[in-house]
Amino acid sequence: MSAQPATPVRQGDLIWTPPEDVLERSRVGHFLAWVREHRGLHLTTHEELWRWSVDDLEGFWSAVWEHFAVTSHTPYTSVLAQRSMPGAQWFTGARLNYVEHALGTGDDTDRLAVLGRSQSRPDLDLTYGQLRDQVGRAARALRGLGVRPGDRVAGYLPNVPESLVAFLATASLGAIWAGCALEFGPRSVVDRFAQIEPVVLLVAGGYTYGNKQIDRRDQVEQIRADLPSLRHVIDVEYAEWRVDDALSWGDLLAAARAGEPVCEPVAFDHPLFVLFSSGTTGRPKAIVHGHGGILLEHLKNHALSWDMGPGDRLLWFTTTAWMMWNALVSSLLVRSSLVMVDGNPAHPDLGWQWRLAQETQATIMGVSPGFVMACRKDGLDLTAYDLAVRVVGSAGSPLPPEGYAWIRDQLGPHVLLNVGSGGTDVCSGLVQNNPLLPVWAGEISGRCLGADVHAFDEDGKEVVGALGELVITSPMPSMPVGFWGDEDGTRMHAAYFDRYPGVWRHGDWIVFHDNGSAHVAGRSDATLNRGGVRLGTAEFYRVVEELPGIADSLVVHLEDPQGGNGELLLFVVLEAGRTLDDPLRAAVAGALRAALSPRHVPDRIDAVPCVPRNLTGKKLELPVKRILQGAALDEVASRDALAAPESLDGFVALARARAAGDAP
Repeated sequence: MSAQPATPVRQGDLIWTPPEDVLERSRVGHFLAWVREHRGLHLTTHEELWRWSVDDLEGFWSAVWEHFAVTSHTPYTSVLAQRSMPGAQWFTGARLNYVEHALGTGDDTDRLAVLGRSQSRPDLDLTYGQLRDQVGRAARALRGLGVRPGDRVAGYLPNVPESLVAFLATASLGAIWAGCALEFGPRSVVDRFAQIEPVVLLVAGGYTYGNKQIDRRDQVEQIRADLPSLRHVIDVEYAEWRVDDALSWGDLLAAARAGEPVCEPVAFDHPLFVLFSSGTTGRPKAIVHGHGGILLEHLKNHALSWDMGPGDRLLWFTTTAWMMWNALVSSLLVRSSLVMVDGNPAHPDLGWQWRLAQETQATIMGVSPGFVMACRKDGLDLTAYDLAVRVVGSAGSPLPPEGYAWIRDQLGPHVLLNVGSGGTDVCSGLVQNNPLLPVWAGEISGRCLGADVHAFDEDGKEVVGALGELVITSPMPSMPVGFWGDEDGTRMHAAYFDRYPGVWRHGDWIVFHDNGSAHVAGRSDATLNRGGVRLGTAEFYRVVEELPGIADSLVVHLEDPQGGNGELLLFVVLEAGRTLDDPLRAAVAGALRAALSPRHVPDRIDAVPCVPRNLTGKKLELPVKRILQGAALDEVASRDALAAPESLDGFVALARARAAGDAP
């Protein structure tokens, strides 16, 4: 396919501005009108709305509650009884259930709720009426198996409608859900699930990934053997694979009484699900999120930032292990439909996801920065598709300015590009766009509503226009209820609050600009620091990966214990047919010198077969750095937590050669 001509852009160029009638057309505009009518506040800009949302936490979050008609079976006595971090107490006295809001009422019985698309089997769609019936049957089946409020139900499952039904059925009972993707190996799954001791495990015996048939039945047996808490294993009978000695999901639903679920009212902070950190640098953190916090955060995020509502459809490729899965299924909260996709996202070609968007008429589409840049590099022509997309979301890593321009040129100036950053820890965004904000190339447009985020220097002072630690200075409802098993809160305190007392340190480097926009420069523990100049890895990758001949890259800085500049090492993955010769090395050095600074020209450039990533696609600079500093592989990463289990082997060999003085 031929690419459309791209308009050159530079970092910070303005590429989109809100339309004049944005307040009438957007859901955040409707919210502003509601706030004016019901609270007497005349707010007209994002900055005014954001400032109110963090200065008056009680006023803002109670407005979200009322505007979206949250149902509570008992009234709350206080919006924010305890304001400290950690330990904030939200909406004390309220008793509600996330599932009651996700499934809604019978007004939309025949409207599609879920569109399941898979490379393993034919399409599977569910209307809201069918979804309510299946969740009700599944809840009664789980209750019949002895599942009670507070019990844990786990899923070793792909991103398919059965996963959604199982999650909603679990949560409707007041039980607690946790998921792992089928590509996770047994050790990685057990490292996560063993912490929470599930009583029921739902599994699939295999899946198709592009043109590969992946049988996971042996892995299921290993996981089952290592989870002594299990009382039942249920096979969802996905495609052709069947798990021995397991209950049949289809039989359980068929035998259960028909009818909608009866949702158990629970406290605002009652656990809804457990999300797990990547586990690439230690035991995965089991992060507990509550019913009320996720309900309010996703109502706010999906409607006011993503501009979603009835009639919209969200397609965002994810697995059940990433927080984006939880955000995807929360489309139901705002009466939108969701497209659940299982398979190889680039098979048979990069156009597959766009063809799915055309077929399902998705109006909101999430795409990773890596996918955008691959489509751009491949010359994909999106004008060949009949797309209904009006908002494009992107997260997971920084999107270079060229990616912003490609989306605009390919999809048109009417499409809003919403690039954001947040994380598993809050199960949402902290900085991103909304319809009130302009879009600047290479920048995240602003702070999320209700997210009191800033950049701090080492002394805990706010900085603007310079790299700093991304911090949150006021509580948010979707901050974790806690870590599973962390009864005294020591692990959670060490994770977020050990650097700045009473302030959440997120672990990212960020720059906020005078206009309110920002860009994330990578993980703060992977920051490069030479000669007193800090540089986030994201800027480094943007320069290197735009060069002809280079497909991917990873950079680490090994500090000098004596206080010198240390050693800057760049590893590159070459495009097919290219070799790392002196002219290419010179081109890399020259580009970095011109774009960044002479201090950031690498001391060494080496070719590697692939860049190590975790299963959500994030580059693993810190494990590579620790290996090169002498740490053993098992100390820094679990192979099961890697997208390519062998991706760190070359760095282990290089570390040994360096230690022996044999490195070239």
